[in-house]
Amino acid sequence: MIDLKFSKKTTYASYSALIALAIFIFGVYIGSANRPEIQKVVGVSDKQNPADIQTDFSPFWKVWNLLDEKNPDAPKESNQDKIYGAISGLVNSLGDPYTEFFTPDEAKMFESDIAGNFTGVGMEVGVKNGALTVIAPLKDTPAYYAGIKSGDIVLKIDGKDTSSMSVDEAIKLIRGPKGTIVTLSIFREGFKEPKDISITRDVINAPILDTEQRPDGIFVIHLYSFSANSASLFRNALQKFSNSGADKLILDLRGNPGGYLEAAVDMASWFLPAGKPVVIEDYGGNQKETIYRGRGYDVFNNNLKMAILIDGGSASASEILSGALRDYGKAVLVGEQSFGKGSVQEVEQVTPDTILKVTVAKWLTPNGISISKKGLTPDFAVPITQNDVQSRIDPQIEKAAEILNNWQSEAAGLLSKPSTKQ
Repeated sequence: MIDLKFSKKTTYASYSALIALAIFIFGVYIGSANRPEIQKVVGVSDKQNPADIQTDFSPFWKVWNLLDEKNPDAPKESNQDKIYGAISGLVNSLGDPYTEFFTPDEAKMFESDIAGNFTGVGMEVGVKNGALTVIAPLKDTPAYYAGIKSGDIVLKIDGKDTSSMSVDEAIKLIRGPKGTIVTLSIFREGFKEPKDISITRDVINAPILDTEQRPDGIFVIHLYSFSANSASLFRNALQKFSNSGADKLILDLRGNPGGYLEAAVDMASWFLPAGKPVVIEDYGGNQKETIYRGRGYDVFNNNLKMAILIDGGSASASEILSGALRDYGKAVLVGEQSFGKGSVQEVEQVTPDTILKVTVAKWLTPNGISISKKGLTPDFAVPITQNDVQSRIDPQIEKAAEILNNWQSEAAGLLSKPSTKQ
């Protein structure tokens, strides 16, 4: 899930591609409030005119004419469809799975996703190492109950090969009316061969947050997504933590694919002084970087002991929040490598009914660490084995508890390097 912007200045920050698929992403942000995770929609300029392009377009027009002359189906196709196909080919030439052109029908679906009106299976997907990969299934959704796991590679969707498929094409195939079935061909580490998993689509009502206090007194916040109201729910959870009298906090971001950038910045603000950078939008020299700064709620003193749980399903806003709190020495990270969804997309209006979603920047933590592709490496790497799952043992949360209960010895040195970005 953090990465998008719109021509009305909308920023959508990951949610890479919620199937369903809940595009919390990243969330989309319009104006200065309720900013989802990172995709931005800006109006299209006419900088480049055809006369200025030093390229031979004669092959294009020759193929166009040959299709009209030779293809028996040509009369059934409109010239507009061929234009859309040509634009899609141009976009696909970049090899970026998050840069997409949306035809009118696709644009309507995309806008519906952002509004939160969708049916599907409840998982987010992205492209990793060239393969369509599950970032995370959302808790208590059809994908979750069907046994879909973070890191699963989706080889086929209803028999259609995904090797050259974009994220948005995959989402379109996975989504569908409530009660219908989609079959995913899944390969997972430990599988000898792919396995077909059939999932019945449903309306997706993803959980956002819940809390618990362990017998050892440690307070745990499980955050499942960065949705529009997650920041207020997180504030309430922190109030419960404060009222509990505990000084040890575990924030569980495992399987959290992201959502609204605004929510991540707001949550980080509870632990940081005003004005401290939370995340940096790096345009690679194309323009000056943008720094998103905390609001300075900063309600916790140095007695707070905090660990954040991450895994391969922690993406986008999860990585932004985790990276910032570690860079400032507020928390240690426990678990497994995060997903690495650190690119920023802008959504530009091409025509009144078509849009282009294009990657424009990368996310950096306050210390300048790139989130994109590689993700975040935990301070304490703790895998979960199949035996752990079958025995219902959670070694990651137990390691986090051990660290908090032995804070001086376990965390010494890890929290002594504050962020240098001002």
